[in-house]
Amino acid sequence: MGMQRRFGWASLAAATTMALAAGVTAAPAAHSADDPVQIVVDGNDVRADNVNGLTYKGLGLLSCNSTSNLLMDYKAEHPDRYWQLVRVLFGGKNPLINHVKIEMGSDTNTSTGSDPATMRTADELADASRSPGFQLAADAKTVNPKLKVSILRWVMPQWVQTEWNKGTGTDEMYQWYKETILDAYQKYGYMVDYVNPDTNETTKPDISFVKWYKSALANDTAFADSRYGLTPRQQEVAAKAYHAIKIVASDENTTKNIGPAMLTDTELFGMVDAVGYHYTTDDRLDGAPSSSTYRPYTKLATGDNAVGQDKEVWYSEGVGSFGWTDYRVANTEGPGGASTGIGGVQSALDIANRSVKSYANSKRTHYIFQPAIGAFYEGAQYSHKELVSARDPWSGSIHYDAAVYVMQHFTQFAKTGWENDTNTAGVWRTVPEASYSGVSGTENVDGSNGAPSYMTLADPKKKDFSTIAVNDSDRTKSYRIKAENMDLGADPTMEVWETRAADPGEAYDANFKHLTAEIRPDGDGYYTYTVQPRSIVTFTTLDRSRDKATTQRLPESGARTVLDTDATGKRHETHDDVLYADDFGYQEEGRVRVGTDNGARKVSQSYLKSRGNQPRYLVDQTGAWEVGKDTDGDNVLYQYLDQSMKDTGAWNRNTPNTTVGDFRWENYKASVDVSFPDPAGGLATLGVRQQKGMAATDAAYSVGIGPSGNWTLYRYATAIRTGSVAASDSYRLAVEARGATVTAYVDGQAVATYQDPTPVTEGRVKLGTDFHRTAFDNLKVEKVAGYTPYASALTDNMDASVAYDGTWSRNAALGDAMNWYRSTSTSATAGATVTVPFRGTGIDVIGGNDGSAVLDAEVDGRPVARDAKTTATDKRQATYSLRGLPDGRHTVTFTLKSGKIVLDAFTAISGDVDGRVDTTPLRTALDAVGSPDRADYTADSWALFATARTAAARAAMSKQKGLDTLGVEQLVSRLGDAYKGLVREQA
Repeated sequence: MGMQRRFGWASLAAATTMALAAGVTAAPAAHSADDPVQIVVDGNDVRADNVNGLTYKGLGLLSCNSTSNLLMDYKAEHPDRYWQLVRVLFGGKNPLINHVKIEMGSDTNTSTGSDPATMRTADELADASRSPGFQLAADAKTVNPKLKVSILRWVMPQWVQTEWNKGTGTDEMYQWYKETILDAYQKYGYMVDYVNPDTNETTKPDISFVKWYKSALANDTAFADSRYGLTPRQQEVAAKAYHAIKIVASDENTTKNIGPAMLTDTELFGMVDAVGYHYTTDDRLDGAPSSSTYRPYTKLATGDNAVGQDKEVWYSEGVGSFGWTDYRVANTEGPGGASTGIGGVQSALDIANRSVKSYANSKRTHYIFQPAIGAFYEGAQYSHKELVSARDPWSGSIHYDAAVYVMQHFTQFAKTGWENDTNTAGVWRTVPEASYSGVSGTENVDGSNGAPSYMTLADPKKKDFSTIAVNDSDRTKSYRIKAENMDLGADPTMEVWETRAADPGEAYDANFKHLTAEIRPDGDGYYTYTVQPRSIVTFTTLDRSRDKATTQRLPESGARTVLDTDATGKRHETHDDVLYADDFGYQEEGRVRVGTDNGARKVSQSYLKSRGNQPRYLVDQTGAWEVGKDTDGDNVLYQYLDQSMKDTGAWNRNTPNTTVGDFRWENYKASVDVSFPDPAGGLATLGVRQQKGMAATDAAYSVGIGPSGNWTLYRYATAIRTGSVAASDSYRLAVEARGATVTAYVDGQAVATYQDPTPVTEGRVKLGTDFHRTAFDNLKVEKVAGYTPYASALTDNMDASVAYDGTWSRNAALGDAMNWYRSTSTSATAGATVTVPFRGTGIDVIGGNDGSAVLDAEVDGRPVARDAKTTATDKRQATYSLRGLPDGRHTVTFTLKSGKIVLDAFTAISGDVDGRVDTTPLRTALDAVGSPDRADYTADSWALFATARTAAARAAMSKQKGLDTLGVEQLVSRLGDAYKGLVREQA
């Protein structure tokens, strides 16, 4: 049993290394899949003296690599929704999230994007406000001052990297950490609780540096430097808090070396307070049971080790739920093509099982999501694996996944967190003897084998307990739970709370975290209950039936309105010719509330100060994109990474680029002023229709230019036109995309036009540079007269409104991040149909396809296309487009005639069209087909022709609302095809 020993690390360093204890808490005996699960919660197993390893710390989130960037825009544009999110995730007596872990940025991309470096040079003063992670932690503390904050690094700024490569960079590393920590303290009033001095996902823990850093941290007395901005009073308080910072190591991923190292190195054991590793549920199991390599993390957590002290063990980076649970319930991945409900691999139940199994197998009592909040644009690496999606700050729409309810089964029925020094906080203990997981897998776990998976948490005073059971199989599972040596009081009633998918005819969330039963023990003292397939239940002796926080429903998502503003970029406006604009001055923005004083209060700050000069709505993939002053004192957007700060250590190595806008934008003209203040050179690019990827060349079409005047028009990374204009230190670049026609402009003059035979039709705007300081100003995105500017809505292939008939495979597990919500529906069976309701003037069929599919299309019960060919497309692109419908509500049915079709999503086309649309081609086409006699042709071929002719005539004569140039082209084409397809009746 772990002992509550309070050895200082220096004392432990001097202690003699002892032989490792062989005794490790044994797991319950393995269960047959069909046996009732018997659990005994024995009060004698509730280890109240184990204050580190077995205390249940609950859940954490990791903020890094642009995953939180758009949150700061939510705070400015929709503060009510932002602060509601803070309360939902961090607030209440039983917070869902207890810890914000910050991976310090270096302006480089090590995952989905780049976070700003707090210090880009050794001389620059640290600025933690650039980082959305430090800001999020400050705001979270307004509802939970006990929230823990930790930091670590992956890639370091170039000034640190240069010295580190020489083997002499420890002082520079320490300076970066210290000045960042103290800047966050000075700005927000909280001290970081944990630091991992080592690099993220190392395979060889840098033990010597961990020891060096701990010693430097403990012995540092220099807090008066003016660089820190601390008053004399703050210096004393800061020094005390700074010296209390704990060490966590080593955030390994594919290895598990820090555990054995701590068990064999007494000095290291005393210096490290918490150990964490990523993406596996299991302990290390090699060597003899008494060796340091056999269950080292279990030995650390339980205190069954030579030192006799328990340590915190974290699942320090793990995934969230993949896709949206309300979509994935329509999958056909279960037995016989049944749905797996809220379960299946990478589902909400999967992450619950990861938490259970990582505790059962390696005694980890803290799970940290990477990320819990997806606040970056879809289409970057690792999209759609979070609990909360917040990607449209202009709309305020935030989607809370059912995985939030699932994880509340752990956090709302126990007191979670960290014990205090006197062991009186009452944090609940995990109970190893009443916890077990037999599900398969170590990262993507699979509960379809029906094996038990449960975890028990108990009040250290033995007055209450909760057991969480996960059943991610298609079979029921019976549980029999008995309490022994527990003081449950006069009323031993147990509540059963359940989350599972809706039954037929119910609302999708009807069975999310609801009280499903109240049970009492039988004559033998057992509570008996049958857990339904694909569900999670919490058995608890707590009385939560009338607790408002427990029964509270999550907020509704709200509509994902398209980004369409006035000329300020601030106000939603659909009746002008502007889609979006940003002059980077932000005079239109008001002040922003920011948490400070360790959460004790909020202060009002100017827009740019509140966010460390980070621009509005930009999500950086690589580079240091920040608002600064030009030589005239005006605000402009700079990309600051130059040759002295050049990206050398990123995982995803690209030249600097950032993304802004709406994935639904279609026909528009983007323009921006660019200039080159770096005398060493420069390059600026402007791209349009970016849908996925993390490089500047992931914009479908872009133009690039340097101070020499040489320009290039690209389709993705391929140069399709080149030329030159007069050399200059500034230009105005523009790219217009209307249908398949792309035109590049320099200083208002068209320099190149490209007609794309397979056009990319939708996406955002990209800005890019090389590694020179470059300036951008007066970004403007305008509508194109005569063309629909955007799709108004996206419907996922798994949405409940989409109906399928025939043979389809509908998959979400292990789905590609480049598919919307990681789901697809696929058929290669002739006659298979899909029916989609939508509102607008047309619809696009989105999905990565090989172009083999041939489709029939019927709208509102009338045929509009026969034997229509699809296009070979990349993911997130339109394989088939239907245009020219009257603006309004429609239902389309697509029938697969031959080939294979992969459906990812459908986008409905807006009827918002500005400017004159030339309908002359329609009248010409109508004249060309003339007036055939219906009696001469088969009914089937005539039906298609009649529909096409009626549609063309109505559009030609009535100034059809929502008709645009592409609609005219399609109506002409469909009429011509239908005329050619007329089949004469046989005599």
